[in-house]
Amino acid sequence: MTTHSQPADPTEIRALLGARARALGFADIGVTGITLEEDERHLNAWLAAGWHGEMQYMARHGAKRSRPEQLLPGTMRVISARMDYWPGAARPAAAVLSDRALGYVSRYALGRDYHRLMRKALQQLADYLAALVRPHGHRVFADSAPVLEKALARNAGLGWIGKHTNLIARHAGSYFFLGEIYTDLELAIDQPASAHCGSCSACLPACPTGAIVAPWKLDARRCISYLTIELHGPIPVELRAALGNRIYGCDDCQLVCPWNRYACDAAHPDFKVRHGLDAPRLAELFGWSEEQFRVRMRGSAISRLGYERWLRNIAVALGNAEKSAEVLAALEARRADGSVLVREHVLWALARHSQP
Repeated sequence: MTTHSQPADPTEIRALLGARARALGFADIGVTGITLEEDERHLNAWLAAGWHGEMQYMARHGAKRSRPEQLLPGTMRVISARMDYWPGAARPAAAVLSDRALGYVSRYALGRDYHRLMRKALQQLADYLAALVRPHGHRVFADSAPVLEKALARNAGLGWIGKHTNLIARHAGSYFFLGEIYTDLELAIDQPASAHCGSCSACLPACPTGAIVAPWKLDARRCISYLTIELHGPIPVELRAALGNRIYGCDDCQLVCPWNRYACDAAHPDFKVRHGLDAPRLAELFGWSEEQFRVRMRGSAISRLGYERWLRNIAVALGNAEKSAEVLAALEARRADGSVLVREHVLWALARHSQP
């Protein structure tokens, strides 16, 4: 983009930036400063409690996560952007969760991986800003660096952090991705969002494993998203039954949130359901070869999980399924699987079905 008369008025710049963001597929953007002192204290307390489990990357970068100017020297402002992902045409989540012959995949992962799409759109927005104002030192992030994205989005006015620790937008719920542009431009700052959870605490008892130990306090070691995605070893035996048929992530705390009645369907075609993952049969998924997994999950966030942990998760779900010839045959076919991790979970599942 080239401009002949560059706008000097901060309000005009902000309006033009917002219009360009919407044209690029973002539902909303906001601008904030870089002060995150209270959030840094909260992060450090969370790490000290050990609630991050095996996610050592949460502590690896020191203060860079909560001090943007250390991650990118010269940073003055953060542009926070959200992009809706709710797959409106998907099989209803409640119907899938109630049918234990099916596997439940978190709704954000039913389509293509969002990281590349978000980064490309953010870079286009940063380039537009450079043409609009001046060339600027910047970096774009889409879950790709140590960034306190929810705190920054709250400060930028995109929503508040709910009691389940997810960001909630008053007119859009919580089914959206976040991305950021760190910039050395001193843009006008938006007002932070006010909180509107009120006395509602529906998300706390909705968590199948009790991971939300108190409002705004999440023990990730018990969270199904952590257990099925981040954890590399065996899923703790005492938590397996609570996973139900959730084989990749969990949406339960969001599904009960009353603000998600305002959730917006994804506008981008990349977020449409692929390969029937909105309601797949567990036995069929368990029969996939490693090559089938590689081909079908190419371009999906699930591909980063890897075939072995994919089978681990499905084995647990089959152990929680109703006993049937289909379920038992699927498990028996992998009783001698080459992976020690998979075999252990298969034997657990078979033992579940051998109980009277």
